Amino acid sequence: MRALLIVIAVAAMLAATAAGAFAQDQAKPQNMAKDREFRIERGMSKEAVACIQCHKAESPGIFADWAMSRHAAANITCIDCHRADPNDPDVIKSHFKQYERADTKWGIPEYKIPVAGAVTPKDCSRCHPDEAKQYSVSKHANTMEIIWKIDVWLNGGLNNEIERASGCYHCHGTVLALDAEGNYAPNVWPNVGVGRVNLDGSLGSCSSCHTRHRFSVMDARKPEACGSCHLGPDHPQIEIYTESKHGDIYDAFGQDYNWTAAPGTWTPGVDYRGPTCASCHMSGSGSVMTTHDVTERLSWESQAPLTVRPQDFAAFPAKTDWKTERAKMQDICIQCHSKTWVDAHYAKIDGVMQNYNEVYFKPAKALMDQLYDKGILDKKGLMDEPIEWEYYELWHHEGRRARMGTQMMAPDYAWWHGFYECKHRYNEIMDMGRELIEAGKPGHKWLPFPGAGGSTEKPPQVFGKK
Repeated sequence: MRALLIVIAVAAMLAATAAGAFAQDQAKPQNMAKDREFRIERGMSKEAVACIQCHKAESPGIFADWAMSRHAAANITCIDCHRADPNDPDVIKSHFKQYERADTKWGIPEYKIPVAGAVTPKDCSRCHPDEAKQYSVSKHANTMEIIWKIDVWLNGGLNNEIERASGCYHCHGTVLALDAEGNYAPNVWPNVGVGRVNLDGSLGSCSSCHTRHRFSVMDARKPEACGSCHLGPDHPQIEIYTESKHGDIYDAFGQDYNWTAAPGTWTPGVDYRGPTCASCHMSGSGSVMTTHDVTERLSWESQAPLTVRPQDFAAFPAKTDWKTERAKMQDICIQCHSKTWVDAHYAKIDGVMQNYNEVYFKPAKALMDQLYDKGILDKKGLMDEPIEWEYYELWHHEGRRARMGTQMMAPDYAWWHGFYECKHRYNEIMDMGRELIEAGKPGHKWLPFPGAGGSTEKPPQVFGKK
């Protein structure tokens, strides 16, 4: 009898609870989210915890950056990016000493794992395969091949190793290698160059733009990210951008842009008013998809001595058709401009490319070829005679500025820093060339050439062994 009463009481209680819950549910809006019945409890390995706790104490800046990142929110920890196979060529041996420490509870063999200091696009591709593939075919990733094919400083040994490490390779990238003790040498590390040659065979560094350890999409979308390399007398894109109306709008309204919109959703007129470098060259807009290949959407190779179409750039021919890529870029432009405006802008660009090629570069090159053919200039030195220096700066400095200034709508760079300087340089070249031809003998050489002595051997990791 007592058991029956208990059952009846429990049943009544459950019925009352159910009735109350039903009434409560009826009172809720019908679109209210329901309680989850299935949950995934996140966790991490003890080795991952040790990494985080150790870096929290030893390098709080790294920890703070990671803790504020989307990686941390997704439970991606240090070892997800840095962990290596024991047989990998990029394992940092010195890190094993961290597990022999007595001054921290995290420095014990129990947490010992092999790690690689440099996180590479190959590592990132485990979670970002499309981005890594697109990046791998870009001029950014392959810039070591490009500069070793066309750069007079490297091929002539005209700068030494410390000048290269502190300058050229800082942006273009180093060829990573470990010393006898299993550490990166100072001449190759630290480095996040866009064309860095990594020990795992991949090229580049994602943290060139997505700076570690936040790896923020906001960081990469802002023009300052590009401006850390694209500046100065030979390719002043950040200065050109700052002068342009695009840069003016960014300066005035950039603080209100939605920098953290999800990749592929960053929309002009909604998330931002005026474009940044990434808006035009990488981000999706209209019918154009997002890409990590910055050589897409280009219809001229304006950093080359002679302006050519990207597929005709001998050092690194594009695999795409320039008309297709121009249509993509114009579709980006049309998100904010009329078709008439865009067509007229591109007509001006085409005219400037032809003007530079025909009026300045081709005649200057013809004169230089004549001087080399007559033996008046020595092809070995490349930059050790005054006229060679003038010719180099004609295309590498002011010639680029005239072309790039026009494309990015900076009239001061198109004219005063560009064609104005081209005229001055061109006249100097022609006068010097005529004097050398009339004299019929080699001119003055700068000997010894200062700071020379760098290796002229092309990296076998890029070009293969001889």
